[in-house]
Amino acid sequence: MDHFPTNWGRPRNDAIDPYGTYPLHPRPNNRSKDAFAESVQHTQQPVVTGTSVLAIKFKDGVMMAADNLASYGSLARFKDVQRLQAVGDYTVIGASGDMSDFQYIQRLLDDVVVEEIATQDGHELGPVEIHEYLSQVMYGRRSKLNPLWNSLIIGGFKDGKRFLSFIDLLGTTYTASTIATGYGGYIAQPLLRKAVEGYEDVLTEEQARKLLDDCMRVLFYRDARSLSKYQLATITAAGVRISDSLHLETSWNFAEGIRGYGAQTQ
Repeated sequence: MDHFPTNWGRPRNDAIDPYGTYPLHPRPNNRSKDAFAESVQHTQQPVVTGTSVLAIKFKDGVMMAADNLASYGSLARFKDVQRLQAVGDYTVIGASGDMSDFQYIQRLLDDVVVEEIATQDGHELGPVEIHEYLSQVMYGRRSKLNPLWNSLIIGGFKDGKRFLSFIDLLGTTYTASTIATGYGGYIAQPLLRKAVEGYEDVLTEEQARKLLDDCMRVLFYRDARSLSKYQLATITAAGVRISDSLHLETSWNFAEGIRGYGAQTQ
């Protein structure tokens, strides 16, 4: 039983104080101390989310693409979100999944980059180091049953070597010539594999750009959580370039021949 009357609530008549609650003394916390009480604060489901990120290797480096939409459930809520971020001079990361968790990852990476610069030991962080760091962060959070709800792509170019890898919320990692997250893993990945695998050393930057443009167009047609506004990131020996927002050229004329479209009934 709770023997502190001030924890029972105020008396009904403020003019009468039969429990001697004035002046108010500090109220002790008599709630049960549950070892798992803090777990209810963990993210159980992503709220504001981004969809697919695409990335491929080409002759001179790595190219990545992601649209600028962050959806609140099924609502296309935020249409100017940058889901590609440069990390240092050699690396770009792209994120699908929960955008608040991605912002947390961005702050972590900013701290790492600042610490590396302050060290002044002559070394610079490259894509391999960023990949190793994020893989440990993601696996560590998963092991605490409080994962960061993101799928990450890390692309970079350093010392004449291209690097492209994937990390998910469980800390699972792999590298490949083509990577797609979200719905793009089903729709865009077959197109990327057909065009890139085996041709990584001959594919030009212009061809890579056209390929990603075509894949983003397919995703816009098929993925209800995508947007026609997107960004491209190019990482080569010349450094990192992230474009301004680009707009897809689309046509919906084909829909008139689909049964059930608009007023068509036959």
